[in-house]
Amino acid sequence: MTENKNSAKEALKTLRESRREMIEKARQAIKTQNQDIKKIRDELQSGPKTIPEIAGAIQMPPPLVLRYVAGLKKYGLLVEGVKEDDYFKYALAK
Repeated sequence: MTENKNSAKEALKTLRESRREMIEKARQAIKTQNQDIKKIRDELQSGPKTIPEIAGAIQMPPPLVLRYVAGLKKYGLLVEGVKEDDYFKYALAK
């Protein structure tokens, strides 16, 4: 029984080692995503803004801002406001 436990522990240790780089990349991606979302939310503290306004203010490509805003809206953290020209304004949900 202890041989099986030791064997399983060694197999798990080997698996962790082989995936270390992939895990670190995933951690870094999550950290970057959280920082980007914080920038967007901080920018919206001053009031509703369109995607181009947010992107320009935080120096981020508009398609990336749109992706984050869509996710934040889906989970109820942002609300869609009035349409200004061709763009909707987004604000923090209360």
